[in-house]
Amino acid sequence: MSDPLDRIAEALERLAPPPAQAPDFSLASAFVWHADPDVLMPVEQVNRVDVGLLIGVDRSRDTLMQNTLQFASGMPANNALLWGARGMGKSSLVKAIHGAVQAEYADLKIIEIQREDLPSINRLLTLLRHAAERFILFCDDLSFSHDDAHYKSLKAVLDGGIEGRPENVVLYATSNRRHLMPRDMIENERQTGINPSEAVEEKVSLSDRFGLWLGFHPCTQDEYLAMISGYCAAYGVQIDAEVMRAEAIEWQATRGARSGRVAWQYFTDLAGRKGVTLEG
Repeated sequence: MSDPLDRIAEALERLAPPPAQAPDFSLASAFVWHADPDVLMPVEQVNRVDVGLLIGVDRSRDTLMQNTLQFASGMPANNALLWGARGMGKSSLVKAIHGAVQAEYADLKIIEIQREDLPSINRLLTLLRHAAERFILFCDDLSFSHDDAHYKSLKAVLDGGIEGRPENVVLYATSNRRHLMPRDMIENERQTGINPSEAVEEKVSLSDRFGLWLGFHPCTQDEYLAMISGYCAAYGVQIDAEVMRAEAIEWQATRGARSGRVAWQYFTDLAGRKGVTLEG
């Protein structure tokens, strides 16, 4: 029969498992963070496009590229919030720029963290703090709803708490909302809070903690068509320009929207009809 103290120790270990061990970061350029249990899973192949294929986001592309180059080379860099219209390439830009910069700076890694796992971010930062590599934490489609306290966990990486944000970590987040909170949530705070101005300020100021705000707006028809032409050239899809224009305009009309995502969806259909695969 096992010793009672041993059984107690085993029970405590099950309740509070040992801290996660840092993986071999040379195994991949990208990882996904999973909490409970804490683990960094390597990603063999990142789903991304070449940065040159992202049309209509030149200013955001250049700004984020410069910030990422500074960070990768060991210089100061800002956390970045990419906000705005759906389907305009916010997450695609983050992944594309990481791929472009990582080709020059092999120690630059990207780690995707889900909004639901934000409460575990302090444990992740502890894991990364003393690593030799540099890390972009990437949180896609970041937003908060009523009674959602996850935004408080985000301050750990934005402000860093008493230890400060690790010098080798920067956060890039995407959101459809500039202030990360829905307008009705902000209005509700104004109407029901004991001190409504302070409650609103706490939530709205979260986005202020990002040093870079990069806005993404609906594309023009010319930009939409240029995106498709770029995809055709990159993947070798042959089609008459006027036929492509007519089909693409009809496609976006049926979707009721015009964006980079809609352009890619039309191109995917076109490539399939032309018998062209999109691998790589």
